[in-house]
Amino acid sequence: MFIETEKTPNPATLKFLPGREVMTSGTREFATPEQAEASPLAEALFGLGDVTGVFFGHDFVSVTAAPGVDWTQLKPQVASILLDHFVSEAPLFVGGGAEAIAVPAEEDIGDDPADADIVAQIKDLLETRVRPAVANDGGDIIYRGYREGVVYLAMQGACSGCPSSTATLKHGIEGLLKHYVPEVTEVRAA
Repeated sequence: MFIETEKTPNPATLKFLPGREVMTSGTREFATPEQAEASPLAEALFGLGDVTGVFFGHDFVSVTAAPGVDWTQLKPQVASILLDHFVSEAPLFVGGGAEAIAVPAEEDIGDDPADADIVAQIKDLLETRVRPAVANDGGDIIYRGYREGVVYLAMQGACSGCPSSTATLKHGIEGLLKHYVPEVTEVRAA
């Protein structure tokens, strides 16, 4: 087995591609060692000491290093843990059940039922046009709600804390949504 790596727009994060499925559906982000206790793989990565974030995508794992960490030292250690995990076919989550992959609830701002058609258009655009592009960069984008012309989104994985995430939201995603859904006036990070 060979694990490929790719740089992401976030210099603190590398994307690791094991050449197989990581998550069967959805994504999962671990921002603390305590959150990582739900996954033996995430826990092992945080155990390296220099890891501050782990993100599981469909076919990749993004790992964020602490400020000032040299990736030339950390990269082989991360690759070794990933290789051991996938070769042994160990479970991704403690208990391995479907409940283990549920993304913890975040603060959604909620939608007005009167905006159902607008929300459906926004979600469709996010799913078909935005999420694939963001996944290519080692992250994900989560819809949090729509109120009075404002779309609330959360960035995850390599995109969370990325220096260009504000530009991505404001210039890329906001422009796309405004073009296709004229009711959208702004996109904000949630």
